Amino acid sequence: MRSSVEAAPLPVGIAAPQFTLPVTPKKSTSLADWLGSPVVLIFYPADFSPVCGDELAVFNELMPIFNRRSVKLFGVSVDGVWCHMAYARERRLTFPLLSDFHPKGAVAKAYNAWREEDGTSERALYLIDGDGRIAWSHLSPVNVNPGADGVLEALERLGRHEPVTSLHP
Repeated sequence: MRSSVEAAPLPVGIAAPQFTLPVTPKKSTSLADWLGSPVVLIFYPADFSPVCGDELAVFNELMPIFNRRSVKLFGVSVDGVWCHMAYARERRLTFPLLSDFHPKGAVAKAYNAWREEDGTSERALYLIDGDGRIAWSHLSPVNVNPGADGVLEALERLGRHEPVTSLHP
């Protein structure tokens, strides 16, 4: 079993693992659906937890910036779609939450964001460029809100067409 201390995000420059996850009981989305635009994946441990709510609120407040840059944001956790829908409604989130519920944590595992010890996601951030490559990645302790500064800085570099290798923290 890998401990959270040993966890590391996937490296910059590699192809992002493909996935298809449900957004609602009747609608799914795939990473491939968003090729051509940058995508931010926000892996978080659980809906209705204080740190997760604070982290997602930061990204929600910054949606006008992400929208202007044609960046697609997705929150990802192992909670089910019904839980996500209730949580998004309560928190007034304006970006989709994807359910990595079944098979539990499969996408989190593919992104090195799985916490075996408690069956949830790590707190991880990924910026995926329009070509489907990881442009920036970051892993935080689960009890720390990483904010959005790293993602915003990485987007700036991506917009300036700096080499992908310079985007890793």
